[in-house]
Amino acid sequence: MRIAIATLIGGLVMFFWGAFAHMVLPLGELSMRAPTNEDSVLAALREGLPPEHGIYVLPHFDPSMHGSEQAMKAYSEKAKANPYAFIVYTPNGKDPLAMGGNLFHQWLSDTLAALLVALVLVRAAGLGLVRGLCIGLAFGVFSWLALSVPFWNWYRFPGAFTAGYLVEQAFGWLLAGAAMGWWLGRQTPRSP
Repeated sequence: MRIAIATLIGGLVMFFWGAFAHMVLPLGELSMRAPTNEDSVLAALREGLPPEHGIYVLPHFDPSMHGSEQAMKAYSEKAKANPYAFIVYTPNGKDPLAMGGNLFHQWLSDTLAALLVALVLVRAAGLGLVRGLCIGLAFGVFSWLALSVPFWNWYRFPGAFTAGYLVEQAFGWLLAGAAMGWWLGRQTPRSP
């Protein structure tokens, strides 16, 4: 029961920190910009991309062409001469203000991640606030190194976006870990 409560505490702390980081602080929107002509970009997406949900990297290189020197050279020249785009594309619109399902999925994701932190915390020698701080911070930095840094490295995510995600994850898991460590480190009263 103590692990379940610690998990709920950690999940809620991370969920509310994430809401604060995105709605009050600018962390969720660092490097996000508006296009100069949104309607023409949307029309180009409808015309130039297939009508299926996916990730598109432009300029595109067909992986089956890796053995062709000529194709690789042509792609290299094209990539140097053109803009680069990493597009998460969904052909069907969705109201971004209807967030009920997204909020539930975020809470569930935070809570499942908190369960992993709680399981590590109960195995760590010397439960408590400080241990929770350290382990929570380690999980936050780990998630950033494992996800955000590769997206910055390979897909050219902006440095400010990547740094903002470090603050969001490291500080959020530091808070969640501290709260979970405090809860798990409490002395349970003994029955007389």
